[in-house]
Amino acid sequence: MRFLMMHRLDERAPEAWNPSQEFMAKMGAFIQEAIDKGILITAEGVHPSEKGALVRKARGAGITATDGPFTEAKEVIGGFALINAMDRAEAVAFAQRYAALFEEVEVEVRQVVEFDDLASPA
Repeated sequence: MRFLMMHRLDERAPEAWNPSQEFMAKMGAFIQEAIDKGILITAEGVHPSEKGALVRKARGAGITATDGPFTEAKEVIGGFALINAMDRAEAVAFAQRYAALFEEVEVEVRQVVEFDDLASPA
């Protein structure tokens, strides 16, 4: 099964976009181990929200686009990883190991919908 992990962090924290060399070394080792074990499919960090945009469409309304930064949000997505796991419990255990690398972080774990998960037309 594939799972998407999205980590949220406080983008106002100094280390959010300028990680230490120590953190980079720990993260690099973690990523390499996950690749070697066939767990990690891909992982990327993202730029601060000031370089992003938010596109919204409300029911019955038009589409709006708002440039960042997203001042109403204390925590923003800082990156994502796509992983292979046997089940949700294994994905959560991996996310816990990942979260342990940070001083403060929130990691959302969501199973990816596979084609076989979709209902067949009757």
